[in-house]
Amino acid sequence: MSPIVVERITHEDVPGICTLYKKVWEFEPPGVPPELLKSWQPTPLEFTSWMEGVTYFCARRDGRLLGVVGCEMHHGSCRLVHLAVDAESRRQGVASALVTAAVEWTRRSNGAAVWTIGLDRFAGASALLKRLGFSEVGRLHKHDWGEDVRLFERVL
Repeated sequence: MSPIVVERITHEDVPGICTLYKKVWEFEPPGVPPELLKSWQPTPLEFTSWMEGVTYFCARRDGRLLGVVGCEMHHGSCRLVHLAVDAESRRQGVASALVTAAVEWTRRSNGAAVWTIGLDRFAGASALLKRLGFSEVGRLHKHDWGEDVRLFERVL
């Protein structure tokens, strides 16, 4: 199997990234509010606005787009946003490679910490973050369209 390559995205990647988000969330996970799913499936114009102040990385293997994550620096810490991995590529190290690249980018940017939130119902994401050195530091109730979320942080 070819290695996963993680790199910063360009504007040429936007249509493919929007297709990836649509594919990842096209089959509704049971119980997730439709408004939340819709907010996770941007149009190219919406995604372009997401790029304002956010550095995005994508993961590819043999040129095929497998996943994406955004890094939003604020007051010396980085918030990970919009992490998504194609269902066919899960459990192959794609999310790990994306989060690791985001942590390294934060270090190079002199950031002190990386943090993110994840829906309480997504146990796999919580386990991944803990495996990558993040600590669960809090919980927000009814935060995203009525969904509880967990707050994770990795101090650098």
